Amino acid sequence: MGSRTRTIAGKDIIRSVADALQYISYYHPPDYIRSLSQAYAREQSPAAKNAIGQILLNSRMAAFGRRPICQDTGLVVVFAKVGMDARIKSTASFAELVNEGVRQAYLDPDNPLRASIVADPLAGRVNTRDNTPAVVHVDLVLGNQIDITIAAKGGGSENKARFTTLNPSASVSDWVVDTVATLGSGWCPPGLISIGIGGSAEKAMLLAKEAMNQPIDMAELIARRPSSAEEALRIELYDRINALGIGAQGLGGLTTVVDVKVATYPTHAASKPVALIPQCAANRHLKFTLDGSGPIMLEPPDLREWPDIGTDELSPAGVRRVNLDALTKEQTASWRCGETLLLSGKMLTGRDAAHKRMVELIDAGKPLPFDLQGRVIYYVGPVRAVRDEVVGPAGPTTSSRLDDFTDKVLAETGLFAMVGKAERGRAAIESIVRHKTPYLIAVGGAAYLISKSIKSARLIAFEDLGMEAVYEFEVQDMPVIMAVDVEGNSIHNSGPLEWRKRMAADSIARNIGV
Repeated sequence: MGSRTRTIAGKDIIRSVADALQYISYYHPPDYIRSLSQAYAREQSPAAKNAIGQILLNSRMAAFGRRPICQDTGLVVVFAKVGMDARIKSTASFAELVNEGVRQAYLDPDNPLRASIVADPLAGRVNTRDNTPAVVHVDLVLGNQIDITIAAKGGGSENKARFTTLNPSASVSDWVVDTVATLGSGWCPPGLISIGIGGSAEKAMLLAKEAMNQPIDMAELIARRPSSAEEALRIELYDRINALGIGAQGLGGLTTVVDVKVATYPTHAASKPVALIPQCAANRHLKFTLDGSGPIMLEPPDLREWPDIGTDELSPAGVRRVNLDALTKEQTASWRCGETLLLSGKMLTGRDAAHKRMVELIDAGKPLPFDLQGRVIYYVGPVRAVRDEVVGPAGPTTSSRLDDFTDKVLAETGLFAMVGKAERGRAAIESIVRHKTPYLIAVGGAAYLISKSIKSARLIAFEDLGMEAVYEFEVQDMPVIMAVDVEGNSIHNSGPLEWRKRMAADSIARNIGV
């Protein structure tokens, strides 16, 4: 006998999507917090431990303040399992209902979320201003309810998605590990790696994208031991990826991933499609069910599971304090790779679109609407401020996207230092050495924490670029790590190499009984 038909109101879908997106903007899944707390406790790399601590402290602050964990509040992805005995009462399509929920969530006046979606990916790339449209996947299934998994996927991790078609006899594990080793840290570890195997090219990607929203259970899986080839591959990849020594934020350390997900599907005998998608430290997703009784009711998680890490615990001995308003080239030349600095004073902001416009003005022989001589620039696009905030969550963006602009900006402006996230490419490092302009990183995934060090924010130029406009921030004790010094030493090269060697030596020692 079939299930009884149920009617689900379109307005309940809208309200539920909006509430879920608000919820995941400031609440991490508790399973991720538990796993990250365990990683924090066992981490031996001081830089990586500090980065994990900042992510945990930021998460706790965001949960209590109900403000976004990360300034990149994501591309909305929806997986809906619609029961064939469910009737949706609406004059709008399912995708239109979802998009209205997205619109309401991102324009919520109490907690506005950053709109990052551009309508035309080829030419104009004009921001839609409300983060629509979402990416919506719908399956028709048995039943009379709608199960929805909703995620907000950050651009830094989404940009690191990879796909290949292997020979049927080739090793999936080897390809995954080799690929993760080339991703850098722009995907903001520690997070998850999700693998889709089989089907066709698009099916493998969907498998990986959907699987990354499953509960984190690696510790339980290791304890009970694998019962399938997929589970055995998960454990193998977990061990091998962490053995790369990439660590939190790519600084070198014990934990790069807290879990690995693997999903498979039947495929052609001549094929082995494999998709890899990383999940960043924001890890925003939620599953809920609509059964016709109204919109979802979400209860806050038990915040006692969030560790109470204080800022004093995250301030290493010998930290150097820097006055940005009296900065000299001699000072910046003395900063060394891996050193922690606390920045105070005025800095400018600028992301991709701002740098593109700056270079266009330079090439046209026109003056910039601001002076970069002797200044520091922060690669950031913050969330809009509310209530008494100076600025909303304001974490760094992935700096490698700025590499193509770096040499011209450094050569023509007299910039003294740059602050962003993750590693720089070879050409950018060569430019850093040539112009003696060091590069620092702030912790990706600590946007709300960083925003509390910003004491004032003033619009300077390019207001039409929205979240990519140029601002002047005045900061007090903003924590950063020296990533590339004026001699070209990079912590994203030296850190993982050091910890990969350490972990390999420890493994050898264990194997010979030392």
